Amino acid sequence: MELITKALEFETRKMRFPTTSDRIMAAREAKDLILSLNEIYKENKDSNIMDIMKRLTVIKQRIERRLKGKPLTS
Repeated sequence: MELITKALEFETRKMRFPTTSDRIMAAREAKDLILSLNEIYKENKDSNIMDIMKRLTVIKQRIERRLKGKPLTS
């Protein structure tokens, strides 16, 4: 269950990414963690794993929203 520990560590890490490449790497890491946890969830159906995946998804969406930037108004 080192994957769950890694996911919890990612979740509690400070979310300051000064460069775009840092944000991209963080989004990819979050995606990898979510997909790996999903494989475990398919076997166990543990609600704790689902909760971790949901929280990681929120973090990933926040990072991706920051990557896309603010939309220009016409």
